[in-house]
Amino acid sequence: MRILLVRPHIGRRETGDYIIEGRLEPASLAVLASLGPRDVDYSLVDERMEGISFAAAWDLVAITVETFTARRAYEIADTFRSLGVPVVLGGLHPSLAPEEAAPHADSVVVGDAEGVWEGLVEDLRRGRLAPRYRGATPSPPQAGRLPRSDLYRGKGYLPLAIVQHGRGCRFSCEFCACRVYFGSSWTCRPPQETAAEIAARRREGLRNFLFADDNIAMDRGAALELCRALEPLGIRWGAQAGIAVARDGELLEAAARSGCVGFIIGFESVKAGTLAAMGKGQNLARADSDQARYATELENLERAGLAVWGAFTIGHDEDDARTAAELCDFAKSRRFAFAAFNILVPYLGTPLYARLAAEGRLLYDGAWWLHPDYRLNDAAFVPARMSPAELADSCARADREFNSIPSILARCLGGKGPRSPGLRALILSYNLLMRRENRKRDRLPFGYAGATSSGTGPGRRR
Repeated sequence: MRILLVRPHIGRRETGDYIIEGRLEPASLAVLASLGPRDVDYSLVDERMEGISFAAAWDLVAITVETFTARRAYEIADTFRSLGVPVVLGGLHPSLAPEEAAPHADSVVVGDAEGVWEGLVEDLRRGRLAPRYRGATPSPPQAGRLPRSDLYRGKGYLPLAIVQHGRGCRFSCEFCACRVYFGSSWTCRPPQETAAEIAARRREGLRNFLFADDNIAMDRGAALELCRALEPLGIRWGAQAGIAVARDGELLEAAARSGCVGFIIGFESVKAGTLAAMGKGQNLARADSDQARYATELENLERAGLAVWGAFTIGHDEDDARTAAELCDFAKSRRFAFAAFNILVPYLGTPLYARLAAEGRLLYDGAWWLHPDYRLNDAAFVPARMSPAELADSCARADREFNSIPSILARCLGGKGPRSPGLRALILSYNLLMRRENRKRDRLPFGYAGATSSGTGPGRRR
């Protein structure tokens, strides 16, 4: 039996394909290939750097779908099905929109696929593939299996292996699709199992690792256990974490000893009213004023020698056309290693999406991810205190300013963050890579058919 695993591209421009330099391993597909049965021949196609051969004979095509790749995923699925090849769609977006995905697939997996994959393959073998499979969410990742990392060979991924320790998040931010997907639960693997996977990848020559967890420090005790398990491995790692990690000196020290180089932290905003309205009360502690917000936490991270990747969302009801620039100034003044000034995205199923729909503020008929005129980094809704174009423009300017050459040099060669010259050089190189990537993919059409449309929708920039 031959199964093709597909990681779709977001889309392409009229001028041709856009090859992503900074591509990371599609870890979920390598995990599926590890689950068996053993007689299945798996192949991986990653459209971010290679084309799909629709002429090959496959018994099944399995496509992982994010909201940003849904339009292209459906194009791929429709083409294979027209050739008589069965298709299964899974991932975050089909789990949020199974009825939307169903016309493009023979089967849709809702939830985590690990628990149902072997049964799905056996059903395919017997000619009785079910239209819907429902996996538990969240389930502990990988059930003791090592991902099929051999599928990555020759594809030019960054030397930064992706690994997952835990799943889920107990917080309830209004805009977060992960909370809708996982509910309020959180679970993790035994730390020694995670360490064994990392040790195996270490033997392949990899030293740098990025955890795919939504919050590596969701459970303090589990995070400390993981750090102890990682300490002997001699690796460098980073992960997403909530701001609470920066209030825990013992955990910061344990993380640094185990090879942690820094955290991706969702600051979102510095304004108390904005944080409260989005339901991110965990970011409100220990600040006498908006001006002093995060000061203690950032000093703790600096003292531990850990880098910060600041993530901000812009377009909340208290935000205006000056907000992105103010957040950029904040991130530059603290010399963050990286920062992202993201337009607030109304993901299907989130409380934010429901509220904006009820208020009549969604653009592109609500399904912005399928609309032929939507472009990456356009606004998909009408903000309260600025126009959609002003929101998009302000975020683009903040990105350009933060990733300007003078800013990169000041941040990467300045006095804050990691002390190792080698690590500073690595951060510098990744800053330059992100600078190129951000410019190449800005306003990218969704899907390949989308490259021929006008892109003049209501959320466009001026």
